[in-house]
Amino acid sequence: MPSSRLPHISRSCGAPVLPRNCLPPRRLLASTPWVPGLDAQQSLTKFAWEGAATRYPEGIPDKVRKAILHELELIRVMKYAPYFLTVYSIVRFARSQGILCQGRGSAANSAVCYCLGITSINPETGDLLFERFVSMERDEPPDIDVDFEHARREEVIQWIYETYGRSRSALCSTVTRYRAKGALRDVGKALGLPEDLITQLSSGVWGWSEGVGEKQLKENNMNTADYRLKLALDLSAQLMGAPRHLGQHPGGFVLTQDRLDDLVPIEPASMKDRQVVEWDKDDIEALKFMKVDVLALGMLTCMAKSFELLRDHKDIPMGLSDVEQEDPATYAMIRKADTLGTFQIESRAQMAMLPRLKPRTFYDLVVQVAIVRPGPIQGDMVHPYLRRREGKETVEYPRPELEAVLGKTLGVPLFQESAMKVAMTCAGFTAGEADQLRRAMATFKFTGGVSKFRDKLVEGMVRNGYTREFAEKTFTQLEGFGSYGFPESHAASFALIAYASSWVKCHHPDVFCAALLNSQPMGFYSVAQIVQDA
Repeated sequence: MPSSRLPHISRSCGAPVLPRNCLPPRRLLASTPWVPGLDAQQSLTKFAWEGAATRYPEGIPDKVRKAILHELELIRVMKYAPYFLTVYSIVRFARSQGILCQGRGSAANSAVCYCLGITSINPETGDLLFERFVSMERDEPPDIDVDFEHARREEVIQWIYETYGRSRSALCSTVTRYRAKGALRDVGKALGLPEDLITQLSSGVWGWSEGVGEKQLKENNMNTADYRLKLALDLSAQLMGAPRHLGQHPGGFVLTQDRLDDLVPIEPASMKDRQVVEWDKDDIEALKFMKVDVLALGMLTCMAKSFELLRDHKDIPMGLSDVEQEDPATYAMIRKADTLGTFQIESRAQMAMLPRLKPRTFYDLVVQVAIVRPGPIQGDMVHPYLRRREGKETVEYPRPELEAVLGKTLGVPLFQESAMKVAMTCAGFTAGEADQLRRAMATFKFTGGVSKFRDKLVEGMVRNGYTREFAEKTFTQLEGFGSYGFPESHAASFALIAYASSWVKCHHPDVFCAALLNSQPMGFYSVAQIVQDA
């Protein structure tokens, strides 16, 4: 149907016609933990400063105080206080029930989230960038991902339904779309093609490939003149990218002030006592609905069971915050790649990297978590970093301000925040513009929007005294890893759990093994391998 007919049809139905650039107003949630007599912003401010006093009993550092003031002002302007209060209420409930949880992703860049107990990355020790999380220029709802014990997450989900009501809360859907292999299988079955022929056709295609070509048909001695075969290939090509079915998002909750079923279609989920919005999560974000990600993490269940076993069998009461920091024995075990069963650093690729990177501090572990990823590999950052770390390559900074930005990563922009800081410090970008650059790099394969930033970055660096060759090289490197780059705050959040799991494995291997077995299925390894390793 031509889009020019839509206004006419809309008027016939009595529905308002929105301009193309006009989105519906944000549906902010009326959060429950407001302080009587205070509005949402005042309540958030009160909770944030109280949390800061708890986090820093000897006095709030100036750096953290400035960060909190900056963030609270931006939250006030953007009217996001209800969202922060909502996530705070969910985390507070989980902690009251003894459920381990931790925020991650770009939210770990927030000092306010740290003070509220949502995240665990101390803004005093890190160089966090709040605009990676929220910025005026981006003008979209923040996105806080919180991991909960996978064995007890359902308790949190049901509490959300009970607290906010099923008329105002539902999980997002994910739209599964046809790819070449699935399209061939479904069309082949519908047309009554033999099963062996369908298997033969689909075995030669993968992912988003365009389908079966003439060459493949001839190699398999198929009759290219067969009408049903030609029809199957034609129809499957047309189905590519079309929606096939709805799935349930891992944990994206939509919570609204108005009745949710007045705004979007809702249906019961296949799981008991759950309901889902019949729209894809990307559509929800495009309409600027507030979404809270309530995710499950198996290693948090393993850690909770480890602490229970330590308490019950060794009389050692402890939690995540009680794990000894910067323990030499733990790092020695990690350097030997004795990390089977631990979090994030247990894969074969990670194990192969550990003896080369040789982590000795927590920040080394942050780098370790992030470096074995498609982004740094694609951006040709892994080998330069390792050579510089081993002293085989000299680290050179054309100007002192670049050393201040990339000194910790030896001149290599390993993280998304690194790319943003290079743009801000060396090319004169504002924090919001730098975040737009990051987003453009993340989607450049699909939108091509990164080109408009190329000239601004290169010319800005040249204007500030860098050579054009160095500026071009910097942009190419950032562009290469943009779509797969890891946020430093996210890597740090994961590194905390990676270190804690390694500490338990190092000092209490029997407890760690038992907890890991009781938390299955999870990880890369079988029960037999876990027992043999212990």
